[in-house]
Amino acid sequence: MTSSPAAPGSRLASRLGFSDRVFVGPAARRVAREIEEGLERVETGLADEVRVADPLADAASRYLYEAGGKRIRPVLTLLAAQLGDGNTDAVIDVATALEMTHLGSLYHDDVMDGADRRRGVPAAHAVWGNSIAILTGDILFSRASQLMARHGERAIRLQADTFERLVLGQMHETIGAQPDDDPIGFYIQVLADKTGSLIAAATQSGVIFSNAPTALEEPMRIYGEKIGVAFQLLDDVIDLSAKPEDTGKVPGTDLRAGVPTMPYLLLKAERDAASGVLAQRIDDGVTRIAAGDDPAILDAALADLRDHVVTQKTLELAHTWTGDAVTALEPLPRGAVRDALTRFAETLAERSS
Repeated sequence: MTSSPAAPGSRLASRLGFSDRVFVGPAARRVAREIEEGLERVETGLADEVRVADPLADAASRYLYEAGGKRIRPVLTLLAAQLGDGNTDAVIDVATALEMTHLGSLYHDDVMDGADRRRGVPAAHAVWGNSIAILTGDILFSRASQLMARHGERAIRLQADTFERLVLGQMHETIGAQPDDDPIGFYIQVLADKTGSLIAAATQSGVIFSNAPTALEEPMRIYGEKIGVAFQLLDDVIDLSAKPEDTGKVPGTDLRAGVPTMPYLLLKAERDAASGVLAQRIDDGVTRIAAGDDPAILDAALADLRDHVVTQKTLELAHTWTGDAVTALEPLPRGAVRDALTRFAETLAERSS
């Protein structure tokens, strides 16, 4: 007996970790085929662009690329491009450049957060040290800029503005909320800058470089930014997972490194005594880890945080942001692209449900 060929779009849905509900019906499956074709071109571009003549730089640059990834940003660029002329050469180049920017940011983030693992493998700085990891990220940023430069001032400006927001988001996360800042509002802005800005650039660029109607640029930018915030809020929930295979990282990596997440911030805002005690346990553990204690001392406190109501509140907040993202799609013409973007948001929201 021979197996049946995979349904159009099923490989894409499997790659994203989403169900086939993202691509429902003949029109949506045609869109999925276009995205799969575009992703093959993006993968080819990434494989070419991460190669460097210097042996050390080459190995380091290819490291996280070869570890895999869902390529969510290129998928969204390609999906948005179906509102216009589809997979133009410019769309492919820009999707590749933005994914390289994302890859470069991972090298830097892992150094700053002290993360041990990324995508199921040791973090780059654990292999080559902090300096090489940082410089590798810089190489990827420069390659992304070279790609963008092929497509004129608009592409260069998009890359530069996005990169500035990425850096500011990381800077603000590093210094933390100041006394006059609302901690939760401050954190949401960090997420919008660090994660939302790059996804917004991906969705907006799909419109720009496919020659789609300019009136769709702003709705797609808003959609992308809101999806980015929702995505990170869901990651804050997943970060507390007891199963490292869910994240590719040690559970609670961010909190162990002293990086606040939304469940922690909501916990600090609770007024009951038990929440205050748990928050103090986490703070004390972070202080001890910074002084050299085993990060495992936070295991019990993080398990309690995972089961606390604030983690469910974080999940509900993420669902609110995904709902707002779907609302932003209202100016788009009805059809397969709008439906797929809606289902993308809905299936994203189900990751931690």
